[in-house]
Amino acid sequence: MAAMTFETVLFAIENGAARLTLNRPEKLNSFNVQMHLDIRHALDEVERNEDVRVLVISGAGRGFCAGQDLSDRVFDPNQKPDLGASIENYYAPLVRRLRALPIPVVAAVNGVAAGAGANLALACDLVIAAKSAAFIESFSKLGLIPDTGGTYFLPRLAGTARAMGMALLGEKVPAEQAEAWGLIWRAVDDEQFASTVDAIASQLSSAPTKGLAHIKRAIYASAHHSLDEQLNMERDLMRELGESHDFREGVAAFLEKRAPRFIGR
Repeated sequence: MAAMTFETVLFAIENGAARLTLNRPEKLNSFNVQMHLDIRHALDEVERNEDVRVLVISGAGRGFCAGQDLSDRVFDPNQKPDLGASIENYYAPLVRRLRALPIPVVAAVNGVAAGAGANLALACDLVIAAKSAAFIESFSKLGLIPDTGGTYFLPRLAGTARAMGMALLGEKVPAEQAEAWGLIWRAVDDEQFASTVDAIASQLSSAPTKGLAHIKRAIYASAHHSLDEQLNMERDLMRELGESHDFREGVAAFLEKRAPRFIGR
């Protein structure tokens, strides 16, 4: 196991899976500047390490992430904070980076995900939540709008009516409701949460990673493409994947009636 030491996150790589745990449990893992910097350095390692084939993001303690730490100096209301600069310098680059990673990113939501913490989870490719977890778009309580991609993800995942309700009212949405609305992939019993996350991480870390990366790329691009543009993209990506090692291995394993041994290329 490869591990790195940070002030506000835990980070380790094992068997092709990188695990990034937000680690400010006394603050429900809320963001401060140091956490942003620590995550940035951890993602540097994810991008450098060719053995990493899936990233799992979770929270320490009883919460996933409560959003921005309002006691952080950058958000001192007496200093007339530039919230736009905080978005531009920290939250927006994080979302862009997660979406662009050429590996699956799994949010393992173990507890409350509020504000930027909720939208951080929604920025990931798969969201698995414990049934005791909940999602809260708490921005309206402070006279703000959902950031960290919230105004983009919510209507696309849940539809305009539900997005408006969540954003305007700031009500708690339990994990099972989030699953029913299509906000997340799955809500699981708390006692099965850790084993479910482990099983998904194991499955993705041994899957044909290049193919998964192109699935991610194509699905996210589809929102901005016409049907013809998307069909052309599918053609080009399939042509490229048809020359990959993992496609040849997958076909050979199928014909030989054995389990495939993908290497991610």
